[in-house]
Amino acid sequence: SIGVNNLDSALMQRRGVYATNAPHALIVEATADFTLGALLTVARRIHEADIYVRAGGWRSFQPGVWDGALLDGKTLGLVGYGAIGQAVAQRARGFGLRILFTQRRQVEHPDYAPLDRLLREADIVSLHLPLNRDSERLISAPLLALMKRGAFLINASGGRIVDESALVAALESGRLAGAALDVFENEPDVHPTLLTMRNVVLTPHIGGGTRESRHRARLHCVTDVARVLSGKRPLYPLNEPIMAQHG
Repeated sequence: SIGVNNLDSALMQRRGVYATNAPHALIVEATADFTLGALLTVARRIHEADIYVRAGGWRSFQPGVWDGALLDGKTLGLVGYGAIGQAVAQRARGFGLRILFTQRRQVEHPDYAPLDRLLREADIVSLHLPLNRDSERLISAPLLALMKRGAFLINASGGRIVDESALVAALESGRLAGAALDVFENEPDVHPTLLTMRNVVLTPHIGGGTRESRHRARLHCVTDVARVLSGKRPLYPLNEPIMAQHG
């Protein structure tokens, strides 16, 4: 089921209908791959250079004009360190990036840092935390002001985690050098100023979407449907229907 919230699930439960989903693990690797791709694209200005070539502007070799940021030796700050954050870290180390992470629970780990320290030290900040009451608009003007001048922000997590107006202001002021966003505060609407910014990569919520991950998700959904129709409990239920409890 797509887009089932707690109220939907409870209503379905009372009516004897299972709500199920595909496990989050199916998109971990796909989202981690996407995050590194978005990071490379915005840091190396690949999207800008592509538009320039397609527009016919390239006439000769132009050393320096399209120079981006070298990843080796930079610090990647991961806000949220669940399965996706850890998969991003594994990939990022291959590019020579130093990893810092923060999460709700403080841990004794050399790469752990409180959020304020992470924002001050990271050259790239990537968001990998769930959207909830605590994280909504977490990345607002006060926290953006803590980030290094010239840093990049990557969000393939939850659109409403970032205050887009504050992000625009940070980009316009030069506080941030660029951003890559796969999710938005009011999807599918995008802040109109972001649409005009050449140093921002915008994609339509495709982070977890690969041919392989979609295929696996469909197989999981079909498996659960088959189990319910044969009188079995689904593998990935969101509720426990009344009829199932008494059946």
